[in-house]
Amino acid sequence: MRAVYIERHGGPEVVTVGELAVPEPGPAEVRIKIVAAALNHLDLWVRGGIPGVELSMPHVLGSDGAGVIDALGEGVEAFTVGDNVHLQPGLFCGDCEFCEQGEESLCTRYRLLGEHVSGTFAEFAIAPAVNAYLKPDTLTWEAAAAFPLAYETAWRLLMSAGGLKPGESVLIHGIGGGVAGAALQIAKHAGARVYATSSSQAKLDRALELGADVILDYTVQDIPAAILEHTSKRGVDLVIDNVGQATWRDSIESVRRGGRIATCGATTGNDAVTPINRVYWKQISIHGSTMANRREFQAVSELVFGGDIEPIIDRTFPLEEAPAALEHLASGDQFGKIVLTTGATT
Repeated sequence: MRAVYIERHGGPEVVTVGELAVPEPGPAEVRIKIVAAALNHLDLWVRGGIPGVELSMPHVLGSDGAGVIDALGEGVEAFTVGDNVHLQPGLFCGDCEFCEQGEESLCTRYRLLGEHVSGTFAEFAIAPAVNAYLKPDTLTWEAAAAFPLAYETAWRLLMSAGGLKPGESVLIHGIGGGVAGAALQIAKHAGARVYATSSSQAKLDRALELGADVILDYTVQDIPAAILEHTSKRGVDLVIDNVGQATWRDSIESVRRGGRIATCGATTGNDAVTPINRVYWKQISIHGSTMANRREFQAVSELVFGGDIEPIIDRTFPLEEAPAALEHLASGDQFGKIVLTTGATT
């Protein structure tokens, strides 16, 4: 099968588009003939090597994917060959204390497709049957591949970790990425007032089209000062920060007294300085969030399936052009998700 894989860590030079053996599903697994797969920043981190994560090489990149089930592992009864599905990329054990509580993303053995095990950038991919969900006929293959990781992450970030309520205000840093764009759409659907930041006027203009109430260019504006001006010195109720080191101080200064900061990543670095006196004096709550549990995934899926939210797709590439797609992602020029298509017929 054609696949996009690495045999060592490094830069763009380590990515190969070539032939690998078609994988066989094990017990409780399904094999999917991939039609579309979507990129995440995670793919760049996996390519470069994540400390503490040991991979079996060759390793196929890609966490998000959608396609047709073409083989069933032993014991799989929920699907039949020919079912159209999309994948929820978070892998969980099902029997630890957190899984028993329905908090699968806190699983003590939590892993991700494409990060810890081979993923979806291939003509065929293997996943546990519990991670496959039937794709509605009304949803395009590209949209089905694009929404799971980013949109479930944004949902938990805003609604569960962030506790967003109608009428509240939200600051979203770095609009344009998959999670940030999804957070904008979900926040507006929830009835929030949204402040969005970027260094790109084109991205800010697109954010306005998607419903952002206020746009801020962080290259020419002091973000905390601008937020305080727009909120009559109050600050926002919630800050969504997956940028990390470059924005962390701004997040703390922009949130109101008693407000919340929710974070799911640190694309500019992990080593941010936290002024603890500002945290306790303002009585700020800081919430970490990773992926989502199955209830949260179902909740955001229903918004997508019902047409309340349409996944934002920046651009599609054929599978053979995956290296160019990864470099487009690395450039930061995209707004929304980048999708690969295999050319498979259904």
